[in-house]
Amino acid sequence: MKAIGVLALQGDWAAHSMALRDLGAEVRAVRTAVDLDDVRALVIPGGESSAMLRLMKPENLSHKIVERTRAGMAVLATCAGVILLAQTVVPTQPSLAVLAIDVERNAYGRQVCSTIAEVDLSPDFGDPPRMEGVFIRAPRITGREASVEVLGSWGNDAVLVRQDRVLAATFHPELTGDRRVHELFLRIGEEANG
Repeated sequence: MKAIGVLALQGDWAAHSMALRDLGAEVRAVRTAVDLDDVRALVIPGGESSAMLRLMKPENLSHKIVERTRAGMAVLATCAGVILLAQTVVPTQPSLAVLAIDVERNAYGRQVCSTIAEVDLSPDFGDPPRMEGVFIRAPRITGREASVEVLGSWGNDAVLVRQDRVLAATFHPELTGDRRVHELFLRIGEEANG
């Protein structure tokens, strides 16, 4: 079975790799469009969304990610990765537009406003019904189409959503010991390749 890919251009890709390995997954760094051919699912980590877009351009990696995602590849995006996938971004910037959500960048404030908060999870996650969410210059989901299911919230904000085989968290689940988001992602990846 092919490995799980982690986009390793910038951001906290190493922590995602470790979380997936903790769960027994084979993990490969993805830096080029050719690397993407060798994986069955992809994690797009946090970092800086506009920097990641620039780094993907020479390899035409963004086009390949869009193509594979639309063909059913499982994707987990966190923080800036959610911005990359969103159909609409405020302030306006290019995106891959494969997830039917609207986001506002840095919606909760600057770096000094970053926080750790309790995310309320859907009953599908079992007990405990909450998990720790690390929000670092996090985007806010400001709109979503009906096809996007809310799996986790913080107050009134959706912070963990799923559309088909795309899972998106505006927080950083890789920075906690709770692996339930990564476990769900692996199950989605198995469904896609089953």
